[in-house]
Amino acid sequence: MAAAFLSNPTLSSSFHDRRLLIRSNPKRSTPCCFGLRSPRCALDTPYEGSISKFPRINVWDPYKRLGIGTDADEEEVWSARNFLLSQYAGQERSAESIEAAFEKLLMTSFRNRKRTKINLKTKLKKKVEESPSWVKNLLSFVEVPPPVIILRRLFLFGFMACWSVMNSAEAGPAFQVALSLGACIFFIHDKNKSLPRAAILGFASLVVGWICGSFLVPLIPSFLLQPTWTLELLTSLVAFVFLFLGCTFLK
Repeated sequence: MAAAFLSNPTLSSSFHDRRLLIRSNPKRSTPCCFGLRSPRCALDTPYEGSISKFPRINVWDPYKRLGIGTDADEEEVWSARNFLLSQYAGQERSAESIEAAFEKLLMTSFRNRKRTKINLKTKLKKKVEESPSWVKNLLSFVEVPPPVIILRRLFLFGFMACWSVMNSAEAGPAFQVALSLGACIFFIHDKNKSLPRAAILGFASLVVGWICGSFLVPLIPSFLLQPTWTLELLTSLVAFVFLFLGCTFLK
């Protein structure tokens, strides 16, 4: 049979052409029996044994999923989240499970903080309502501005106080006190749009501050004071505090 195959030039040339065609087309492979396809290379076969999966990926409780106690604070939650993400880096499902538990705990902490603030406001409101009438009347003249306004005015009157201390050896703080009084009247007028009321509150803040300073300054031990710090200077520093309080928190 082999002799017949070799003796037949047509079959021999056809077989030779088929071998050349297979060699010239490397992407084409010889079909395997039973229709099974074997891997082209050993690197193509996945090896899942070396990849460790997050064992608590389906745990419902976010505390147990992150491996922390229910009394853990926010810093411990962040630490557990960062540690687990570094351990299971590159695994999308594990990272999503860790981040979902972390976000759930973060939202719970935010709600608890908001609830605590609401409870504090409610308790404070109840205390004000239960307080005597003169306390209610006094609190009706007080308001708390935004933190930015408080910091700006604190900086202004702090600058006036520092200027007075630095200039204490040359002159008294009369000019700085006058500027502070003018600023106090301007800020109060900007709130209530009433110049007479603003002037009365501004002068009242200055007078109360000066009187309190006159009683408090002599109680300060002399070894804590500089030789150039006069009674007038120290009293004006107390007056700056009252002017700041008056223009910031009075209506």
